[in-house]
Amino acid sequence: MRPALRERARSVAAIGLLEATLPLNLLLVGAAVARRGPHARQASPRPRTVLLSGGKMTKSLVLARLLHAAGHRVVLVETARYRWTAHRFSRAVAAFHVVPDPGTPAYVDAVERVVRAEGVDVWIPVSSPASSVPEAEAAARLGDLCEVVHLDTETLRRVDDKHAFAEMAAAIDLPVPRTHRITDPQQVLDFDFSAHPGPWVLKSIPYDPVLRLDLTPLPRPTAEETADFVRGLPISAEHPFILQELLEGTEWCTHGTARGGRLQVYVCCRSSAWQLTYEHVEHAGVRAWVERFVSDYGLTGQVSFDFIEGADGVVRAIECNPRAHSAITLLAGRPEVAAAYLEDDAPPVEPAVGGAPTYWLHHELWQSVRHPASAPGRLRTVLRGDESVLDGHDPLPFLLLHHLHLPSLLWQNLRRGRPWLKIDVNIGKLVEPAGD
Repeated sequence: MRPALRERARSVAAIGLLEATLPLNLLLVGAAVARRGPHARQASPRPRTVLLSGGKMTKSLVLARLLHAAGHRVVLVETARYRWTAHRFSRAVAAFHVVPDPGTPAYVDAVERVVRAEGVDVWIPVSSPASSVPEAEAAARLGDLCEVVHLDTETLRRVDDKHAFAEMAAAIDLPVPRTHRITDPQQVLDFDFSAHPGPWVLKSIPYDPVLRLDLTPLPRPTAEETADFVRGLPISAEHPFILQELLEGTEWCTHGTARGGRLQVYVCCRSSAWQLTYEHVEHAGVRAWVERFVSDYGLTGQVSFDFIEGADGVVRAIECNPRAHSAITLLAGRPEVAAAYLEDDAPPVEPAVGGAPTYWLHHELWQSVRHPASAPGRLRTVLRGDESVLDGHDPLPFLLLHHLHLPSLLWQNLRRGRPWLKIDVNIGKLVEPAGD
């Protein structure tokens, strides 16, 4: 079968599987509506109009619901490809606008028009890796029109650069792995692995949805294999990589929202590759690391960190993602989060330790089919946890995510014969080569 035809067949099959779940999803929505309790609300003394970008992602929906529950008016924006995001139909969203892709010349003008037309008081960018810098640049222009809860452009570029971030952390004596900036494959081939046996890993500094999955340890068994692997990567001055010590140990991830260097929203979870289940834990070392970095650099915005705790008990940050983390789903139903985002010195908010985990049901079902041995553990998560999108007070996003939003993306790829690797229900997109 030709590759384009095979990709089209795969997209058709995925659409069919999604639509086949309609009876189950209708049953789940009906049950959620029937058993819904009182809606948690906390009226703000100063209601505002808040703009959220990144409307396709679950974390944007969660923030919209929290802001709405606190009495604020929510405006959502997304690009044309995601115009059928299920979240635009949420009861928490008062208005929805389609804007050009971030990074295009028309993007800032479009956001400014939305800010003026809707009377936006605060913009909270819910960034993708590709949009965080353009949104910071747009924020600089919109500063006289509305407040923006986002890192400034210079700081954002530094923390988003894995090598620059490691230097920032080391400068204030916070532990990080050994890290080297690589702009030419020969730098890796000249590296003295015998003196520094590692293992090591190469990571792309610019975000790449496919390369980020490759954690091939270096050196390879032979020098020839190492050379073949390194020369197969698009390393250049324009596309730098890092050569980073590949640590072993327990992985942790965090979400943080800061204002003026004060951590006001915080979540910490165990982490793993492609994790789509979150449960808050308390880890004093991780918390201290995050608070110190946020405070010393006076951050305002959303920052997520990934850590590895080694056998020596030292917690080292391996990267910073200057955007909201999906673990914020653990704060659903906590309207006080709105004040923590919008007000200086608001009481800090975090999930309760030992609270219910969050998950995405159809991800758990699919992974149970693919990996039957994992099914009992996934069933336990579903029975004790909360579905991240399903809400009896706001049922349409769950239903339309699986029967409009995701099928519309698959249909676009079907028409173009475009390949995709994975459906990510969490961030509402298809993971694909050269994707966003």
